[in-house]
Amino acid sequence: MPPYEPQIVRLEFTSAFEMIDFVQVVSDHVTRLAGLDEDAQYWVGIAIRESVINAIRHGNASDPGKRVFVEFETANGAGASDLTICVRDQGSGFDFCALPDPLSPENLLRTSGRGIFLIRCFMDEVELRCLPAGGLEIRMLKRVPPNGTAGGPARA
Repeated sequence: MPPYEPQIVRLEFTSAFEMIDFVQVVSDHVTRLAGLDEDAQYWVGIAIRESVINAIRHGNASDPGKRVFVEFETANGAGASDLTICVRDQGSGFDFCALPDPLSPENLLRTSGRGIFLIRCFMDEVELRCLPAGGLEIRMLKRVPPNGTAGGPARA
């Protein structure tokens, strides 16, 4: 059997919220092809939407002159495959270690501040890093077990 070639899909677009639906269509297609079940596709889609919204709103400050980059990559390993999604903006970055805890009592009623928390809940691995040339990159990994299911929180 020939070695598996990773599948890579790259998107680049302006900081416009209208692009989120396009990213969602691509995300749905890629997660399905990667072998995620419907529940996992849903939760990974939420994580991707949150990361793109953060890149547009917080990273690029909704500046249409700045770009958002999204990369999907599938790779096979021993008995399972991985789906890695990287979302990068062109903003100035931020101290993600200083993010307030969205579950602390003083933050429970806030209308924002839960995006990265949710992303961490829905993905198997999450890494945030400020890039030397500017911008922030969030790298998210979802493992796809051989039976095609990859848990996630239960939906109501």
